[in-house]
Amino acid sequence: MRIAIVGAGIAGLATAWALVKRGHEVTLFEQGGIPNPLAASGDEHRMIRRAYGAADGYTRLMTEGFAAWEEMWADLRETHFAPTGILTISRTQGDFGDVLRSGLDRTGFSYELFDAGEAAERYPFLDAGGMRYAFLSPEGGVLFCRRIARDLVAWLGLHGADLRPNTPVRAIDAEAGRITTESGDRFEADRVVVAAGAWVLKHFPDLAGSLTTYRTAVAYLEPPADLRPAWEGAPAILDVGGTVDGYVIPPVDGTGLKVGAGVHKRPAGPDEDRQPHPTEGAKLRDLFSPPLARIGEYRVAKVVTCAYTFTSDESFFAAERGRALVVSACSGHGYKFGAAVGRRTADALESRDFASYLSWLKAEAPKSAAA
Repeated sequence: MRIAIVGAGIAGLATAWALVKRGHEVTLFEQGGIPNPLAASGDEHRMIRRAYGAADGYTRLMTEGFAAWEEMWADLRETHFAPTGILTISRTQGDFGDVLRSGLDRTGFSYELFDAGEAAERYPFLDAGGMRYAFLSPEGGVLFCRRIARDLVAWLGLHGADLRPNTPVRAIDAEAGRITTESGDRFEADRVVVAAGAWVLKHFPDLAGSLTTYRTAVAYLEPPADLRPAWEGAPAILDVGGTVDGYVIPPVDGTGLKVGAGVHKRPAGPDEDRQPHPTEGAKLRDLFSPPLARIGEYRVAKVVTCAYTFTSDESFFAAERGRALVVSACSGHGYKFGAAVGRRTADALESRDFASYLSWLKAEAPKSAAA
Protein backbone atom coordinates (compact mmCIF):
# COMPACT_ATOMS: atom_id res chain seq x y z
CA MET A 1 0.00 0.00 0.00
CA ARG A 2 0.92 3.63 -0.46
CA ILE A 3 0.50 5.21 2.96
CA ALA A 4 0.76 8.83 4.08
CA ILE A 5 1.39 9.64 7.73
CA VAL A 6 0.65 13.08 9.15
CA GLY A 7 2.72 13.77 12.24
CA ALA A 8 6.24 12.59 13.16
CA GLY A 9 5.88 12.19 16.89
CA ILE A 10 6.52 8.75 18.31
CA ALA A 11 3.19 7.36 17.04
CA GLY A 12 3.85 8.55 13.49
CA LEU A 13 7.51 7.52 13.42
CA ALA A 14 6.81 4.10 14.94
CA THR A 15 3.94 3.49 12.50
CA ALA A 16 6.26 4.38 9.63
CA TRP A 17 8.88 1.99 11.02
CA ALA A 18 6.39 -0.88 11.29
CA LEU A 19 4.95 -0.27 7.81
CA VAL A 20 8.31 0.04 6.07
CA LYS A 21 9.38 -3.28 7.61
CA ARG A 22 6.34 -4.87 5.96
CA GLY A 23 7.16 -3.50 2.53
CA HIS A 24 4.70 -0.59 2.30
CA GLU A 25 5.48 2.72 0.60
CA VAL A 26 5.47 5.40 3.31
CA THR A 27 5.53 9.19 3.08
CA LEU A 28 5.60 11.07 6.37
CA PHE A 29 4.63 14.75 6.74
CA GLU A 30 5.69 16.82 9.77
CA GLN A 31 4.88 20.49 10.27
CA GLY A 32 8.19 21.18 12.05
CA GLY A 33 11.54 19.52 12.41
CA ILE A 34 11.89 15.93 13.57
CA PRO A 35 11.63 15.86 16.51
CA ASN A 36 9.42 18.93 16.70
CA PRO A 37 10.30 20.77 19.95
CA LEU A 38 6.66 21.92 20.30
CA ALA A 39 5.27 18.38 20.10
CA ALA A 40 4.66 15.97 22.96
CA SER A 41 7.42 13.67 21.65
CA GLY A 42 10.07 16.37 21.34
CA ASP A 43 11.50 16.46 24.86
CA GLU A 44 14.73 14.91 26.18
CA HIS A 45 13.29 11.89 27.93
CA ARG A 46 10.10 10.15 29.03
CA MET A 47 9.20 7.47 31.56
CA ILE A 48 8.19 3.89 30.84
CA ARG A 49 6.64 1.93 33.68
CA ARG A 50 4.55 -1.07 34.59
CA ALA A 51 2.25 0.44 37.24
CA TYR A 52 -1.06 1.89 36.02
CA GLY A 53 -3.22 1.96 39.12
CA ALA A 54 -6.83 1.07 38.35
CA ALA A 55 -6.10 0.60 34.62
CA ASP A 56 -5.21 -3.10 34.84
CA GLY A 57 -5.46 -3.47 31.07
CA TYR A 58 -2.57 -1.07 30.50
CA THR A 59 -0.57 -2.71 33.32
CA ARG A 60 -0.78 -6.03 31.50
CA LEU A 61 -0.35 -4.46 28.05
CA MET A 62 3.05 -3.11 29.07
CA THR A 63 4.46 -6.59 28.44
CA GLU A 64 3.80 -6.00 24.76
CA GLY A 65 5.01 -2.42 25.14
CA PHE A 66 8.42 -3.53 26.42
CA ALA A 67 8.70 -6.20 23.71
CA ALA A 68 7.97 -3.70 20.93
CA TRP A 69 10.80 -1.45 22.11
CA GLU A 70 13.15 -4.44 22.11
CA GLU A 71 12.25 -5.06 18.47
CA MET A 72 12.98 -1.42 17.66
CA TRP A 73 16.32 -1.47 19.50
CA ALA A 74 17.35 -4.46 17.41
CA ASP A 75 16.58 -2.56 14.19
CA LEU A 76 18.25 0.66 15.33
CA ARG A 77 21.23 -1.27 16.76
CA GLU A 78 21.08 1.01 19.77
CA THR A 79 19.13 0.84 23.03
CA HIS A 80 17.76 4.27 23.93
CA PHE A 81 16.52 3.21 27.35
CA ALA A 82 17.95 3.38 30.86
CA PRO A 83 16.46 0.72 33.20
CA THR A 84 16.42 2.92 36.30
CA GLY A 85 13.38 1.27 37.90
CA ILE A 86 10.34 3.24 39.04
CA LEU A 87 9.84 4.73 42.51
CA THR A 88 6.35 5.70 43.71
CA ILE A 89 5.58 7.65 46.88
CA SER A 90 2.47 7.85 49.03
CA ARG A 91 1.91 10.91 51.23
CA THR A 92 -1.76 10.60 52.17
CA GLN A 93 -4.07 7.61 52.50
CA GLY A 94 -5.88 6.85 49.26
CA ASP A 95 -3.61 9.01 47.08
CA PHE A 96 -2.31 7.88 43.69
CA GLY A 97 0.63 6.12 45.31
CA ASP A 98 -1.85 3.88 47.12
CA VAL A 99 -3.80 3.32 43.89
CA LEU A 100 -0.67 2.39 41.94
CA ARG A 101 0.49 -0.03 44.62
CA SER A 102 -2.93 -1.69 44.73
CA GLY A 103 -2.84 -2.15 40.97
CA LEU A 104 0.47 -4.02 41.14
CA ASP A 105 -0.86 -6.17 43.97
CA ARG A 106 -3.99 -6.98 41.98
CA THR A 107 -2.12 -7.88 38.78
CA GLY A 108 0.68 -9.77 40.52
CA PHE A 109 3.70 -7.66 39.60
CA SER A 110 6.44 -7.31 42.22
CA TYR A 111 7.90 -4.29 43.97
CA GLU A 112 10.11 -3.45 46.97
CA LEU A 113 8.41 -1.54 49.79
CA PHE A 114 10.14 1.04 52.04
CA ASP A 115 8.85 2.95 55.03
CA ALA A 116 9.49 6.70 55.03
CA GLY A 117 12.79 6.47 56.92
CA GLU A 118 14.15 3.70 54.70
CA ALA A 119 13.20 5.62 51.55
CA ALA A 120 14.93 8.83 52.73
CA GLU A 121 18.05 6.90 53.75
CA ARG A 122 18.24 5.19 50.38
CA TYR A 123 17.38 8.35 48.41
CA PRO A 124 18.82 11.35 50.30
CA PHE A 125 16.92 13.89 48.19
CA LEU A 126 13.69 12.76 49.93
CA ASP A 127 12.27 14.12 53.19
CA ALA A 128 11.04 11.33 55.46
CA GLY A 129 8.64 13.72 57.15
CA GLY A 130 6.72 14.20 53.92
CA MET A 131 5.99 10.54 53.15
CA ARG A 132 4.01 7.53 54.37
CA TYR A 133 5.99 5.02 52.34
CA ALA A 134 7.59 4.43 48.93
CA PHE A 135 7.90 1.41 46.68
CA LEU A 136 10.29 0.52 43.87
CA SER A 137 9.15 -1.38 40.79
CA PRO A 138 12.08 -2.97 38.92
CA GLU A 139 10.33 -2.75 35.54
CA GLY A 140 10.74 0.51 33.70
CA GLY A 141 12.95 3.54 33.48
CA VAL A 142 13.79 6.31 31.04
CA LEU A 143 13.30 6.48 27.26
CA PHE A 144 15.48 9.00 25.39
CA CYS A 145 13.02 10.67 23.01
CA ARG A 146 15.34 12.81 20.90
CA ARG A 147 17.80 9.96 20.38
CA ILE A 148 14.95 7.65 19.35
CA ALA A 149 13.65 10.19 16.82
CA ARG A 150 17.14 10.81 15.44
CA ASP A 151 17.82 7.13 14.85
CA LEU A 152 14.34 6.37 13.51
CA VAL A 153 14.75 9.17 10.96
CA ALA A 154 18.07 7.68 9.88
CA TRP A 155 16.66 4.13 9.73
CA LEU A 156 13.59 5.21 7.75
CA GLY A 157 15.74 7.12 5.29
CA LEU A 158 17.97 4.10 4.74
CA HIS A 159 14.94 1.88 4.19
CA GLY A 160 13.15 3.96 1.57
CA ALA A 161 10.65 6.10 3.49
CA ASP A 162 9.98 9.60 2.17
CA LEU A 163 10.34 11.99 5.12
CA ARG A 164 9.05 15.54 4.71
CA PRO A 165 9.86 17.68 7.75
CA ASN A 166 8.84 21.35 7.86
CA THR A 167 5.87 20.51 5.61
CA PRO A 168 2.63 21.57 7.28
CA VAL A 169 -0.52 19.86 6.03
CA ARG A 170 -3.33 22.29 5.17
CA ALA A 171 -6.11 19.83 4.40
CA ILE A 172 -6.90 16.11 4.53
CA ASP A 173 -9.56 14.69 2.21
CA ALA A 174 -10.25 11.49 4.12
CA GLU A 175 -12.62 10.03 1.53
CA ALA A 176 -10.17 10.49 -1.33
CA GLY A 177 -7.03 9.73 0.68
CA ARG A 178 -5.62 13.09 -0.41
CA ILE A 179 -3.32 15.44 1.48
CA THR A 180 -2.77 19.07 0.55
CA THR A 181 0.23 20.84 2.06
CA GLU A 182 0.46 24.51 2.98
CA SER A 183 2.43 25.12 -0.21
CA GLY A 184 -0.42 23.66 -2.27
CA ASP A 185 1.18 20.34 -3.17
CA ARG A 186 -1.16 17.34 -3.29
CA PHE A 187 -0.41 13.76 -2.37
CA GLU A 188 -2.62 10.72 -3.02
CA ALA A 189 -2.48 7.61 -0.84
CA ASP A 190 -4.29 4.32 -0.36
CA ARG A 191 -4.54 5.07 3.36
CA VAL A 192 -3.75 8.09 5.53
CA VAL A 193 -2.65 7.80 9.16
CA VAL A 194 -3.24 10.98 11.15
CA ALA A 195 -0.96 10.94 14.19
CA ALA A 196 -0.89 14.70 14.66
CA GLY A 197 -1.03 14.64 18.45
CA ALA A 198 -2.35 17.87 19.93
CA TRP A 199 -2.98 19.23 16.41
CA VAL A 200 -5.42 16.48 15.45
CA LEU A 201 -8.48 18.70 16.01
CA LYS A 202 -7.16 21.12 13.38
CA HIS A 203 -7.84 18.43 10.78
CA PHE A 204 -10.85 16.73 12.41
CA PRO A 205 -12.70 19.31 14.54
CA ASP A 206 -15.65 16.94 14.90
CA LEU A 207 -13.52 14.89 17.33
CA ALA A 208 -13.66 17.71 19.89
CA GLY A 209 -16.41 15.80 21.67
CA SER A 210 -13.94 12.99 22.37
CA LEU A 211 -10.62 14.80 22.70
CA THR A 212 -9.53 17.82 24.72
CA THR A 213 -6.22 19.60 24.19
CA TYR A 214 -4.25 20.83 27.18
CA ARG A 215 -1.25 23.06 27.65
CA THR A 216 1.21 22.19 30.40
CA ALA A 217 4.91 22.60 31.14
CA VAL A 218 7.85 20.78 32.65
CA ALA A 219 10.78 22.29 34.54
CA TYR A 220 14.39 21.19 34.34
CA LEU A 221 16.11 21.67 37.69
CA GLU A 222 19.72 21.82 38.82
CA PRO A 223 19.91 20.06 42.20
CA PRO A 224 22.29 21.04 45.01
CA ALA A 225 25.79 19.79 44.20
CA ASP A 226 25.90 17.32 47.08
CA LEU A 227 22.64 15.68 45.93
CA ARG A 228 23.51 15.41 42.25
CA PRO A 229 25.25 11.97 42.52
CA ALA A 230 22.17 10.56 44.26
CA TRP A 231 19.93 11.91 41.51
CA GLU A 232 22.15 10.55 38.74
CA GLY A 233 21.72 7.05 40.18
CA ALA A 234 18.05 7.47 41.08
CA PRO A 235 14.98 5.71 39.72
CA ALA A 236 12.34 7.68 37.87
CA ILE A 237 9.58 8.81 40.23
CA LEU A 238 6.14 7.97 38.89
CA ASP A 239 4.22 9.89 41.53
CA VAL A 240 5.29 12.01 44.49
CA GLY A 241 2.09 11.37 46.40
CA GLY A 242 -0.54 13.77 47.59
CA THR A 243 -2.69 15.64 45.09
CA VAL A 244 -0.25 17.30 42.64
CA ASP A 245 0.04 14.31 40.24
CA GLY A 246 3.77 15.00 40.14
CA TYR A 247 6.53 12.96 38.51
CA VAL A 248 10.32 13.24 38.32
CA ILE A 249 12.72 11.93 35.67
CA PRO A 250 16.34 11.76 36.85
CA PRO A 251 19.36 13.27 35.07
CA VAL A 252 20.53 9.97 33.62
CA ASP A 253 23.10 9.63 30.82
CA GLY A 254 23.61 13.35 30.27
CA THR A 255 19.98 14.46 30.44
CA GLY A 256 18.44 16.96 32.86
CA LEU A 257 16.44 16.49 36.05
CA LYS A 258 12.83 17.01 34.92
CA VAL A 259 9.67 17.56 36.96
CA GLY A 260 6.08 17.82 35.79
CA ALA A 261 2.68 17.88 37.48
CA GLY A 262 -0.80 17.01 36.29
CA VAL A 263 -2.31 19.86 38.29
CA HIS A 264 -0.39 22.28 36.07
CA LYS A 265 -2.29 21.45 32.87
CA ARG A 266 -5.20 23.52 31.52
CA PRO A 267 -7.29 23.44 28.34
CA ALA A 268 -5.65 25.39 25.49
CA GLY A 269 -4.97 25.10 21.79
CA PRO A 270 -1.66 23.48 20.80
CA ASP A 271 -0.16 26.76 19.56
CA GLU A 272 -1.57 28.87 22.40
CA ASP A 273 0.61 30.32 25.17
CA ARG A 274 3.70 28.29 24.31
CA GLN A 275 6.21 30.67 25.88
CA PRO A 276 6.94 29.83 29.54
CA HIS A 277 5.81 32.41 32.09
CA PRO A 278 8.57 34.12 34.14
CA THR A 279 7.64 32.40 37.42
CA GLU A 280 6.36 29.13 35.95
CA GLY A 281 9.46 27.08 36.70
CA ALA A 282 9.60 28.09 40.34
CA LYS A 283 5.90 27.36 40.81
CA LEU A 284 6.37 23.90 39.32
CA ARG A 285 9.45 23.21 41.42
CA ASP A 286 7.74 24.20 44.64
CA LEU A 287 4.94 21.69 44.07
CA PHE A 288 7.46 18.96 44.90
CA SER A 289 8.06 19.88 48.54
CA PRO A 290 7.17 17.57 50.16
CA PRO A 291 8.45 14.95 49.49
CA LEU A 292 11.65 16.45 48.02
CA ALA A 293 13.93 17.94 50.67
CA ARG A 294 15.63 21.35 50.36
CA ILE A 295 13.53 22.30 47.35
CA GLY A 296 14.51 25.96 47.57
CA GLU A 297 18.10 25.00 46.75
CA TYR A 298 17.14 23.63 43.31
CA ARG A 299 17.81 26.10 40.50
CA VAL A 300 15.37 26.22 37.58
CA ALA A 301 17.52 25.64 34.51
CA LYS A 302 14.74 25.87 31.90
CA VAL A 303 11.02 25.43 31.38
CA VAL A 304 9.52 23.63 28.38
CA THR A 305 5.84 23.89 27.46
CA CYS A 306 3.95 20.87 26.13
CA ALA A 307 0.61 20.18 24.45
CA TYR A 308 -1.40 16.95 24.76
CA THR A 309 -4.78 15.59 23.82
CA PHE A 310 -6.72 13.62 26.42
CA THR A 311 -9.88 11.56 26.40
CA SER A 312 -12.07 11.85 29.47
CA ASP A 313 -10.76 8.51 30.77
CA GLU A 314 -7.17 9.16 29.57
CA SER A 315 -7.18 6.12 27.30
CA PHE A 316 -5.86 6.04 23.74
CA PHE A 317 -8.25 6.98 20.97
CA ALA A 318 -8.77 6.14 17.30
CA ALA A 319 -11.35 6.94 14.64
CA GLU A 320 -11.91 5.95 11.01
CA ARG A 321 -12.78 8.61 8.47
CA GLY A 322 -12.93 7.23 4.93
CA ARG A 323 -9.40 6.20 4.01
CA ALA A 324 -8.00 7.96 7.08
CA LEU A 325 -7.15 6.31 10.37
CA VAL A 326 -6.89 8.88 13.16
CA VAL A 327 -4.90 7.76 16.19
CA SER A 328 -4.37 9.85 19.31
CA ALA A 329 -1.89 8.23 21.66
CA CYS A 330 -0.58 11.23 23.58
CA SER A 331 -2.82 11.16 26.65
CA GLY A 332 0.12 11.79 28.93
CA HIS A 333 1.21 8.16 28.84
CA GLY A 334 1.41 7.63 25.10
CA TYR A 335 5.16 7.66 24.62
CA LYS A 336 5.84 4.48 26.56
CA PHE A 337 3.57 2.54 24.19
CA GLY A 338 4.99 4.26 21.10
CA ALA A 339 6.63 1.25 19.46
CA ALA A 340 3.65 -1.00 20.21
CA VAL A 341 1.17 1.57 18.86
CA GLY A 342 3.18 1.69 15.64
CA ARG A 343 3.02 -2.08 15.22
CA ARG A 344 -0.68 -2.26 16.03
CA THR A 345 -1.51 0.61 13.68
CA ALA A 346 0.26 -1.24 10.88
CA ASP A 347 -1.77 -4.35 11.76
CA ALA A 348 -5.01 -2.37 11.54
CA LEU A 349 -4.14 -0.91 8.15
CA GLU A 350 -3.42 -4.36 6.75
CA SER A 351 -6.30 -6.25 8.37
CA ARG A 352 -8.96 -3.46 8.21
CA ASP A 353 -10.07 -4.73 11.63
CA PHE A 354 -10.70 -1.39 13.29
CA ALA A 355 -12.78 -2.83 16.14
CA SER A 356 -9.91 -5.00 17.38
CA TYR A 357 -7.48 -2.12 17.01
CA LEU A 358 -9.66 0.21 19.06
CA SER A 359 -10.15 -2.45 21.72
CA TRP A 360 -6.37 -2.85 21.98
CA LEU A 361 -5.82 0.91 22.22
CA LYS A 362 -8.28 1.06 25.09
CA ALA A 363 -6.64 -1.97 26.74
CA GLU A 364 -9.97 -3.77 26.94
CA ALA A 365 -10.08 -7.34 28.17
CA PRO A 366 -10.90 -9.98 25.53
CA LYS A 367 -14.58 -10.87 25.56
CA SER A 368 -13.87 -14.42 26.71
CA ALA A 369 -11.86 -13.08 29.66
CA ALA A 370 -14.44 -10.46 30.56
CA ALA A 371 -17.38 -12.93 30.54
